[in-house]
Amino acid sequence: MKRLFGLAALLLGWTSVAQAQGTAATLTPASTTALTPTLMPALMPALMNDQSDLSTDPSASSMAKITPFEPVFSWDELLAAKAIPAVAPGVLAAAPTPLAFAPDAGDPAASAPAPKPKFVFGGRDDYRWQLSLGVDWIRFRSSVFDASAVGFRTAVTYYTNSWFGIEGSVSAAFAPQIFDKEHVKLVVYGGGPKIAWRQRQWEPWLHAIVGGAHEQPQTEEGGRNAFAVQLGGGADYRFNPRFSGRLQAEYVRTSFWSQAQNNFQLSAGLVIHF
Repeated sequence: MKRLFGLAALLLGWTSVAQAQGTAATLTPASTTALTPTLMPALMPALMNDQSDLSTDPSASSMAKITPFEPVFSWDELLAAKAIPAVAPGVLAAAPTPLAFAPDAGDPAASAPAPKPKFVFGGRDDYRWQLSLGVDWIRFRSSVFDASAVGFRTAVTYYTNSWFGIEGSVSAAFAPQIFDKEHVKLVVYGGGPKIAWRQRQWEPWLHAIVGGAHEQPQTEEGGRNAFAVQLGGGADYRFNPRFSGRLQAEYVRTSFWSQAQNNFQLSAGLVIHF
């Protein structure tokens, strides 16, 4: 009986291996029938011997010792055999990631640069407007009185391009008492062109301001208003895109009392860009 089961297991295992490996010679029912007459003479002695053993000693039968048949190959091994072809090291890492969206080369919007905001211009994308606030000192000289007045100054500039602007300014200064309980008060105002060399940090500039002037106290010479011209320049130092420091100096010519006065003015302050 042992031999019978052993030969049957061998035949079944051989058939399973042939089917798993997908050989060209597939076992068909016709071929199984053809093999049976050939194998039967070899199996008959084993069957007879195994039956004799069973008649003499039933306990010697190997039926209780038969273990379940275990196939030579498992499905996991068969699937693993179909491995992915080997890839050279670094090929997957170097492969470019496909773009989710590729712009059309013929689309004008894909190649056109993004427009700049309207409030910036020039090589450093600067702002068009400037507002300056600072202190002012003016030396006023005339045939009636002389005075050194200290006060404040403000100016607004609008740049039409990267180097040319239009400026308007007002300065007001005060001096000590000169006549009987009279203090000097001087206001100079006007507007005009401004030319600047606008660099990343330094911004030197020149301007010409045409306007008027007003002074107190009232003198015996006549009126307190006059025509005024300011010619000069200065330099701004950029702290950040919004703020700069400024120093400037100017020649101020006034025409009080039908005379000409040659004056000098210094200013320092802060510039706000917007």
